[in-house]
Amino acid sequence: MFRSTSSAAFKAFQNQLHRGVQGSRLPSAIRSFASGSTSGSTASYRSQIGTILVASTTAVILTQLWNSRNENGTIKCDDGALTIRTSQERDDAYVTPPESEKPKQHIPSNKDPKYASKEEIDKVVELLKQKLTKGDNQVSTNPDELLSHGVSANTYHAAAIPNVVVYAESTEDVSEVMKLANEYRVPVTPFSGGTSLEGHITCPYGGICVDLSRMDKLLELHEEDGDAVVQAGCQWEAINEELKERGLNMFFPLDPGPSACIGGMMATGCSGTNAVRYGTAKGEWFLNATIVLPNGEIIKTRQRSRKSSAGYDLTKLFIGAEGTLGIVTEATIRLAPILPTRVAVCGFPGVEEAVSAVGEVINRGVPMQCVELCDTLMMEAIGKFGNVTMELPSKDSIFFKFQGSNPESIESNVKIVEEISRKFGGSNLLFAKNDKESDELWQARKSAHWSAMALVEGSTCYSTDVCVPVSNLPKLVKQTKEDLKENGIVGPILGHVGDGNFHCALIFKADVPGEFEKVDAAAHRMVKRAIALQGTCTGEHGVGIGKREFLPLELGEGTLGVMRQLKNTLDPKGIMNPGKVSDSL
Repeated sequence: MFRSTSSAAFKAFQNQLHRGVQGSRLPSAIRSFASGSTSGSTASYRSQIGTILVASTTAVILTQLWNSRNENGTIKCDDGALTIRTSQERDDAYVTPPESEKPKQHIPSNKDPKYASKEEIDKVVELLKQKLTKGDNQVSTNPDELLSHGVSANTYHAAAIPNVVVYAESTEDVSEVMKLANEYRVPVTPFSGGTSLEGHITCPYGGICVDLSRMDKLLELHEEDGDAVVQAGCQWEAINEELKERGLNMFFPLDPGPSACIGGMMATGCSGTNAVRYGTAKGEWFLNATIVLPNGEIIKTRQRSRKSSAGYDLTKLFIGAEGTLGIVTEATIRLAPILPTRVAVCGFPGVEEAVSAVGEVINRGVPMQCVELCDTLMMEAIGKFGNVTMELPSKDSIFFKFQGSNPESIESNVKIVEEISRKFGGSNLLFAKNDKESDELWQARKSAHWSAMALVEGSTCYSTDVCVPVSNLPKLVKQTKEDLKENGIVGPILGHVGDGNFHCALIFKADVPGEFEKVDAAAHRMVKRAIALQGTCTGEHGVGIGKREFLPLELGEGTLGVMRQLKNTLDPKGIMNPGKVSDSL
């Protein structure tokens, strides 16, 4: 279920963006933190953390606004199911919906005979309260907490609350939960940052939500080896800030959305703007993981060495599994040295020229940390609402973040990129002269999502992603833009163009009948085009419940059959995050 965002409070927030004061109205502490006033290589990280702090705070506010609304003004989700917000709705939840509604899929409930009955779940709740007594209020059935763990402002799909939230404080706590869940056949949904976009955290079968956010410690730091052991509830920004405060010139390079935590980052196989240089979660950034299996058994996937050819690579088995095979509680993450960077922006005649220029830049071996595409409409949004003092190109543009061992090497690479860009019609080249300008430009790119939402007053944003081979990206973007124009949809595009991954921010008014259905259909067409171009339905958001219908088209029944066998072997009772990735898992 997607909640309408037409409330007066939300419109007031958007009106501030339209007046161009979102930067000036920030609390002074946040303004100074986000200003990038520090010197050296840490300046960009100060600015990035400031941007993330602003975005995170805004997301929390919007979530509270959306979740506080009543049923009036809401619209149905794309699968025709209903949202379950209260315990009474959970008790009354249906297995088979009314024939008149004819949804594409059913929302199950704890009446499903495969899982524990409500009475059995109530018994498990009492047993959990008896077993988990070391921490404060580790077991909760508070309605507000159930709501915040099952219904998210980030999702456009049917949402449902759990029966109970358990705040785990150790791997052993998670093991105790899973042993009881396995014994009584209680569904379990893992939760860490709650930032996912495809309905990963919703609890369609009710049951237990295991919240790992209290497990947020950096347990070990091995500076000589360039790695750290962290708990699943650690946010990636907090890890990097901790490393900086300890005086280490190192960072964890995976950079998904604000407030994302290690557990969810592993579960969704995340990446981010740094992927063109550092790859994704499915690279070697997670050296090992501690996993609690569905039966409560605790395993460690491998040792801490940088590489190993001993046995199956179980670490990667759990990366991208979206919590359907077990719960990640700890991980050893690999760190990278922080190198000097410089940001530049260049406008191009079109997306094809921009992508072609990027391809030549990469093939020439120019070191790039990030290469980001923003189409003309997105550049318009950033120019109006991105709080940028520099004049940006008003056309399809590329944000380059150069990386080098010293300023001289960066300067030489800037000249190469300038030459290549002009070859492909690049103009309005804007190169940051110092760290302050680099921070301002990159902060504008990182706040693009919020800038896009301000394009249409009183609107909200349906954000979706796909990924194709880089050579096919111009064709996909062109077809998508033509589709959006034909259907009257405002849809600015930004993409991690260096690896063929792009996001489309479909702007719509949730309180206007038919608007959601229109953008939802456009998103589905975009996914099908991506798959037809040898791509994927999701480059980094994950499948969840939102894109599971596309897996047979993308992977084929044979591949899904192997996944099904793995799932049934590790989780024969089907209690781990049921309903996610595929209906048949």
